[in-house]
Amino acid sequence: MKIVLAYSGGLDTSVILSWLKEAYDAEVIAFCANIGQEEELRGLEQKALRTGASRCYIADLQEEFARDFIFPMMQANAIYEGQYLLGTSIARPLIAKGMIEIARREKATALAHGATGKGNDQVRFELTAAALAPDLQVIAPWRDASFRDRFPGRAEMIAYCQEKGIPVQATAKKPYSMDRNLLHISYEAGILEDPWFDAFAPSNKEMFKLSVAPEDAPDQPAYVTLDFEGGICVAIDGKRMTPLEVMRTLNKLGGKHGIGRVDMVENRFVGMKSRGVYETPGGTILQFAHRQIESLTMDREVMHLRDMLIPRYAELVYYGFWFSPERLALQALITESQKNVTGTVRLKLYKGNVMVAGRKSPLSLYNPQIATMEADPTKAYDQSDATGFIRLQGLRLKVAARAQGIVAPRQDPVRRTPRGRNQKHRK
Repeated sequence: MKIVLAYSGGLDTSVILSWLKEAYDAEVIAFCANIGQEEELRGLEQKALRTGASRCYIADLQEEFARDFIFPMMQANAIYEGQYLLGTSIARPLIAKGMIEIARREKATALAHGATGKGNDQVRFELTAAALAPDLQVIAPWRDASFRDRFPGRAEMIAYCQEKGIPVQATAKKPYSMDRNLLHISYEAGILEDPWFDAFAPSNKEMFKLSVAPEDAPDQPAYVTLDFEGGICVAIDGKRMTPLEVMRTLNKLGGKHGIGRVDMVENRFVGMKSRGVYETPGGTILQFAHRQIESLTMDREVMHLRDMLIPRYAELVYYGFWFSPERLALQALITESQKNVTGTVRLKLYKGNVMVAGRKSPLSLYNPQIATMEADPTKAYDQSDATGFIRLQGLRLKVAARAQGIVAPRQDPVRRTPRGRNQKHRK
């Protein structure tokens, strides 16, 4: 039996790799998707082989991640529950897709992951497998009672690694867990499980990796321009860039100015509430700029229709339905809606804030001659026409009011007596 394991090199997946070999008498192939973890990837292949993997694949998927996952999601302006830019959620389908490609190459019959039975990631991995490789078995050790009985806590896992000579650096207690990729870093668990704990307190500054605290950001604002073509950012400050280069540039710039920090309590797909803290500096800038160029170039009714679908689209990403037919159908509508979203946005970045400092587009729908409060030289808008427009809009309201006997109630003035009882004024 061959199993492809989503491997990070941490305590959990190191233990799982060794346990899978024992429990399934299997050959285990480690797979890691390089989606921007940076230093976390150092020495990963050697660690996997020393732990017992027959082979370790580290696939550089950063450009694909930016181009085919982050950017289409940004075109949709997808934000989960009004705050979360879906950094972890959007990465999981890509990782699972990469695992499946290795499984096909190696003729493996199963996939395995280290996601817990309480989280969203298990759903994301397995729904992707269901959509792209329904013939492959999926093994989830944390949902296996025998695995949980053997490893009820981190102390037992650390002891197992020492016994097996598995090279991990871990302590019995971690202050929080962290997950990093090109779009963001997420922090959860440990000290963050108390929603009253102030994650942004000065004493907790060391937790953050991508951004400085807003109060420590430069005292002078920075200005940056983003060029869009068809809803996709193609240049920064006039320099053409690939999607990966855009994300790297904006992450560095946003981090310098303390942009993109979020602390929220969110609703997990599995039913519980969870507290998460996120750093998304580049994504925050990109999403804001995209919205600004849309305001100038997007038809009102198309925008409102798309905006109605944002919560649904964000749920599909968050829940793990990236490869579902409904997400693909929504994406087709979004792609169509973006065909004229072309132009340049100028932004001001200052101490955690992103502010618009200008917008322009050759496809702008904004006509200052029509919008002006002065006389309209184009004669496109006759203010007198608004009389009939308002009369027609109000017709059904008047009919309903008369038919249903709706009369505005009379508001009699009242006064409060010394005893606290109300007494109407009398003439």
